[in-house]
Amino acid sequence: MQTRTQIDLNADLGEGCGQDEAILAYVSSASIACGGHAGDAQSMHLAVRLALKHGVSIGAHPSFPDREHFGRHKMRLEDHQLFDTLVAQITALQRVCRAEGAPMFHVKPHGALYNQAAQNTHLARLIVAAILAVDPGLAVMGLAGTELPRMAAAAGLRAINEAFVDRAYLPDGTLVPRAMPGALITEESKALHQALRLVKQGKVTCLDGREIRLHADSLCVHGDNPRALALVRALVLLLADQGIAIGPMPKSGVKHPG
Repeated sequence: MQTRTQIDLNADLGEGCGQDEAILAYVSSASIACGGHAGDAQSMHLAVRLALKHGVSIGAHPSFPDREHFGRHKMRLEDHQLFDTLVAQITALQRVCRAEGAPMFHVKPHGALYNQAAQNTHLARLIVAAILAVDPGLAVMGLAGTELPRMAAAAGLRAINEAFVDRAYLPDGTLVPRAMPGALITEESKALHQALRLVKQGKVTCLDGREIRLHADSLCVHGDNPRALALVRALVLLLADQGIAIGPMPKSGVKHPG
């Protein structure tokens, strides 16, 4: 395996968790909540300004329209309803980025929508269609090796394969559902070990002890994790010690707001 010297580190922000600016000092990409599960015009403007201040790549973080459950419950919507809300959410952040003079690079679905799109080809295609309707220059971030990045690539969009530092995996490469014991990796040393193996070996040990291969373009730490700040600090130091820098994905071919 080719030695890596850089990896994108992203966090999901703008969700009202109170540590965004501190986290932005360490990550290279941020997916910003845009009204579905969290966020409003004020929080989007603030998050975009902070991302610009720290030189962090910006993406939209749309979800099912479900603020009550933070977008983490499955919802059944008609295709046109889901398409319309995704377009509205992505466009909302796009408008904020244009107002702030910031480029928007990617779209990453949130929560239940993200997890369902990893396995549901029809849903993945619908998400890709919504992104295409807003801006075909946007990249698509999804769970590594699953349907969303595959459908994005098939549609000619740039696909970013994402892996998680603070979540456990099943042998099929999907995330352990949050309701199951062990779904969240709360011990910092275990999260750091998982991140290092992902970057250096392209492997992860699943909850049942099996090992799978997983290529990651970007690593994620959840911004709503109470230990997120300490974890990103420790991860940046650990990777630097291994000669691996934190840096955003290259922006070639991606449109900027005009």
